Amino acid sequence: MTEKQLIDKERFADIEYNLSVIRERIAAAAEKNGRRPEDVQLMAVTKTVAPEYINHAIACGIDLIGENKVQEYLGKKPFLTPCEAHLIGHLQTNKVRQIVGEVSMIQSVDSVRLAKEIGKRSLMAGVTTEVLAEINVGGEESKSGIEWDAAPEIIDEISQIEGIKLRGLMSIPPICENSAEVRRFFSKMSRLFVDIQSKKLDNSINILSMGMSSDYEDAILEGATLVRVGSSIFGRRIY
Repeated sequence: MTEKQLIDKERFADIEYNLSVIRERIAAAAEKNGRRPEDVQLMAVTKTVAPEYINHAIACGIDLIGENKVQEYLGKKPFLTPCEAHLIGHLQTNKVRQIVGEVSMIQSVDSVRLAKEIGKRSLMAGVTTEVLAEINVGGEESKSGIEWDAAPEIIDEISQIEGIKLRGLMSIPPICENSAEVRRFFSKMSRLFVDIQSKKLDNSINILSMGMSSDYEDAILEGATLVRVGSSIFGRRIY
């Protein structure tokens, strides 16, 4: 066995073990929140991860992956086992034409302008693109996302754009010192999610995407329906 084969074998085993632990923790958090484990979808975030490791995770039951960058995903796609994929990173309007039709959902819609471009390109391609509205829940200048105070109005406008289908909300909270602090941001997002659902903009609004490797259990306890986990599955990123 070559050195690379040995490294791959060890990493494959790590991925299998990590997934088993994460699934147990998701189940425990969901049940504590009064929900079934299957009510929370696990996304494997594959930024910087080579196709062979992504494919191994898919072989272990992962049925949803998320990529941050358009070009990175398009470069990997031909080498991946067929699997549902979402774009979760910031999307520039000039990259929209490249990604529409290549992923089943764009989670990072942070403006009406971007939503309109996705809608236009989707109509040109003869598809409907599912999207999530990304909310800047912490009001951080360094992060993209719809401003909190403007969220209800902008979400309503996005929901009416032809060529896209709004499925819910996504957010990345600020870095917090403890669980109680981050849960306040998740709770805030959960209340907005319920408010948006109550307006019945569309019966298909049922996804609340929040929580990553460091805080997915807290997110589930506050109502997340989809968690985005990367390094806890694949290990520390190489860059």
